[in-house]
Amino acid sequence: MRGKINFEEAFELPTLADSSREQAALYIAPKDLDRYIDHIKHPLGERLQLANSHGIGYTIYSLTVPGIQGIPDSSKAEQHATTVNDWIANEIKDHRDRLGAFAALSMHDAAQAAAELERCVRQHGFHGALLNNYQHAGPDGETYLFYDQPAYDVFWQKCVELDVPVYLHPAAPAGNYYKQMYAQRKYLVGPPLSFANDVSLHLLGLVTNGVFDRFPKLKVVVGHLGEHIPFDFWRINHWLEDVERPLAVGRGDTMSKKDLLYYFKNNIWVTTSGHFSTPTVRYVADYLGPERIMFSVDTPYETIENGVGWFEGDEDALTRALGGEDGYKKVARENAKKLFKLTKYHDCDA
Repeated sequence: MRGKINFEEAFELPTLADSSREQAALYIAPKDLDRYIDHIKHPLGERLQLANSHGIGYTIYSLTVPGIQGIPDSSKAEQHATTVNDWIANEIKDHRDRLGAFAALSMHDAAQAAAELERCVRQHGFHGALLNNYQHAGPDGETYLFYDQPAYDVFWQKCVELDVPVYLHPAAPAGNYYKQMYAQRKYLVGPPLSFANDVSLHLLGLVTNGVFDRFPKLKVVVGHLGEHIPFDFWRINHWLEDVERPLAVGRGDTMSKKDLLYYFKNNIWVTTSGHFSTPTVRYVADYLGPERIMFSVDTPYETIENGVGWFEGDEDALTRALGGEDGYKKVARENAKKLFKLTKYHDCDA
């Protein structure tokens, strides 16, 4: 199928890509590292050719991990975010029928993040923001700023005003957190476990701390078919509703007003990025329907060949899992068209 929309597609400034080789080695097999380095610093070229040859009509790029969230100094983080956003805007400007971008933001200051997001949306036509989980802060980078606190309401309000989503993306554990939790479990860093653990904590914090209640039109995207949360829907919801909510009432605390599935069906989208499993898609679709799932690959960490090869090679089984051809098309492009307000782009009607 042509005209698919692909996002969670990472890039790095060319001047920094080679220096990030050590971190890339956490996620990339040694034999594949050269391909990764070449692709992450060249959003055009071979990556654009691969997208076209595999029926991807539109790609949305975002700064790779740890991105701005890994910069603990607020002024440096803000300056680098501006540099990154202007660089990718310039790279894609001659291919806007094929390419878009998410804003990279410093989340040290919610008002400044809101202002930079607005600049990127209005000036560059970006499709929202991608945040690499919590913001590292403090003199040693060991302070973690989560966006589920009231101090970030000014940022979420701006997202609603602009009507753009935020992609909550993982980042690797660092500093003392890495030393204590993963130094002796290093092969669990990234997709095997740490990514899902950290993003799940943050996303469920947004839910239980009432962010979606304060901003009912807020839109958040998470990758990898929901960072393990869908596979624990029943248990999480059971405890939130039958145990935690009565406890919150007794303590006089504020907690989310709706059940967990409500927010996944009204505020949260999940993507297939890096999770090319038809049985898993079927499971998630049984809970959420095809309307809340979007195709994505996660290059250059994964490859377009593998992601599209699964999505098209298993089309019949996926179509059945998604309730028919209409559901398959929704996941391939129609849901993303609506969320990102894409009208005309390459092969959009193919």
